[in-house]
Amino acid sequence: MDHQKRIRDYGVKIGKLETGKQNSITDLEGVTVGHVTLSDGDIQTGVTAILPHQGNIFKEKLIASTHIINGFGKTMGTIQINELGTLETPIILTNTLSIGTAADALIEYMLDHNQEIGRTTGTVNPIVCECNDMHLNDVRARHITKNHVIEALNNTSKNVTEGTVGAGTGMLCYSLKGGIGTSSRLMNLEHGTYTMGVLVLTNFGILSDLKVNGKAVGEELSKAILESREEQDKGSIIIIVGTDLPVSERQLNRMIKRAITGLSRTGSIITTGSGEVVIGFSTATKIPHEKTNHCISIPVIHEEDIDLAFRAIGEATEEAVLNSLITATHVVGRDGNERPAFKDLLSMHNIQLI
Repeated sequence: MDHQKRIRDYGVKIGKLETGKQNSITDLEGVTVGHVTLSDGDIQTGVTAILPHQGNIFKEKLIASTHIINGFGKTMGTIQINELGTLETPIILTNTLSIGTAADALIEYMLDHNQEIGRTTGTVNPIVCECNDMHLNDVRARHITKNHVIEALNNTSKNVTEGTVGAGTGMLCYSLKGGIGTSSRLMNLEHGTYTMGVLVLTNFGILSDLKVNGKAVGEELSKAILESREEQDKGSIIIIVGTDLPVSERQLNRMIKRAITGLSRTGSIITTGSGEVVIGFSTATKIPHEKTNHCISIPVIHEEDIDLAFRAIGEATEEAVLNSLITATHVVGRDGNERPAFKDLLSMHNIQLI
């Protein structure tokens, strides 16, 4: 993250709230992210793993919720999250045809760390999210292996590399190269300062719709590029939200729905062939897997405090999307298909973001 030029380095400041120290989902205590990147000719894909805390998440579950903005997607695990309101595994991001491999690997990882699963207790609910990288990657070849997933899980860090990396290696965004992006916001309330972190996997949109802080940069670029080849928007975005705000599952669900405000401000119209999936979790309360002999107390914010969280998630989502674009690099992939980098086109055509 330290060596990459992000959207703020171009003078663009999104929203009103302050960011966390790294302006990343990992500003949230305990959250780490790992990547495995496969980039070689027709192979342009990878895996990204998000660890929501550093303990045993199966034994210490987190309050969680999901929201489907548009359901053209193959994400695994949302049914149980929505029924029970808890998260019990790390989150894996990869390409569409590798979700089975990723789930198998995540299950193996969880079995290795929890000998009681399938013996003295129930099974486990693996969370795997995907986007389709078939334009740049030979997705049919299914290059992702279980070892790649385990490697990503075992090598997470507080420093998040963005752009053409991990699950984002072969992804497109606004007809350009997309990928991984992240951002965070601080929320100052009377009872404490809290963090809202967002990580996105971007693979959606057409260039002419792209806006940067309200400026129609995509329209300007479209006019500048004489042979612009915009594809119909059939992509997706995965939005992972983490917060340490003490909330109920209902409140968390209300919050993550507002990710759409930030997504829309970048220009997305949420087309029929695009899958927009949001998964959120709160680290404020850990729910024990084993039954206790007493009631579990869950602190929650007052409803009057929630508007600040709505603002924070919208701002962080918008900036995370823009970070995924501005940090991405030019890629030539399957059958010579390619996508330019946003930063290269800005420089080439002398287009300013502010």
